[in-house]
Amino acid sequence: MSFSYNTKNELCRLLPQEVCCAVAECYGVLMFCNTFSAREIRVVTGNMALGLRLKEMFAFAFSTEFDVMPEPDKVGKQAYVITDAAKLGRIFEAFGVLPESLLAHHVNLGVLEEDCCCKSFVRGAFLAGGAITDPNKSYHLELVTDHFNVSRETYSLLLEMGFSPKETSRSGNYIIYFKQSSAIEDFLTFVGAPIHAMELMSAKIEKDMRNSVNRKVNCDTANVTKTVDASASHVKAIGVIEGAGLLETLPEKLRQTAALRVEHPELSIKELADSSSPPVTKSCLNHRLRKLVEIAEGVEKTLDNRL
Repeated sequence: MSFSYNTKNELCRLLPQEVCCAVAECYGVLMFCNTFSAREIRVVTGNMALGLRLKEMFAFAFSTEFDVMPEPDKVGKQAYVITDAAKLGRIFEAFGVLPESLLAHHVNLGVLEEDCCCKSFVRGAFLAGGAITDPNKSYHLELVTDHFNVSRETYSLLLEMGFSPKETSRSGNYIIYFKQSSAIEDFLTFVGAPIHAMELMSAKIEKDMRNSVNRKVNCDTANVTKTVDASASHVKAIGVIEGAGLLETLPEKLRQTAALRVEHPELSIKELADSSSPPVTKSCLNHRLRKLVEIAEGVEKTLDNRL
């Protein structure tokens, strides 16, 4: 199962403490579900745990059963439907709305006066219209509804609760989303999914450690390549000087450095400086090696002029 599916399963294990919270959660579900109108309520989900929660929450909040329920043995996405006018009227009444006067959905903040009810509303919104990506791949959590006013008012509600989401639209839907891992962790903890918030945190730590190791390996590889290339240029220069019969005419310190480089081509400049007798600074040894390269370049230039 996906990370999003399992997160919703964790939320479905929460038990509502008060009727007002059950009403608020159902409110969030309906504002972000497939259909919520004066004629029909239709919630479509492939999550059996969510389907069972819908049945229990609607019974607890409104003393109402769905008119259409999926068969127990069916798999895949199934619809939970209410079309009975009396039931619809009772549900709309709980939200302070008359079905016949409904033109466009708005979030009635009077239903969400308590902090616990706000939390329940957001949980319901995520259960019905939310999704979250696998944190091992990317960080993204979104709430999707086809009601513009509901999206804007839920966005404002999240701001009041201390979150900083972003907004966009896609294919006629309105989307509230989070991209930062820390914000998603806080959101999951807030709505009641601390286990998956911890899983996201662990995935982030693991990813950061893996990236750190990769950066170190890449850096070490680059350093090795740099050392090999530098050593090859030094050995080549010394070969040119020796081939011209000039090696023995060099000052003793340059001859020692040349011999040390040829004997230890695998060492870095720092390691080569420490291996000198007596040891010298990295800057000093680097200066000697540059001098050998300059001499070799002079030899090659002289040979080219003769040709």
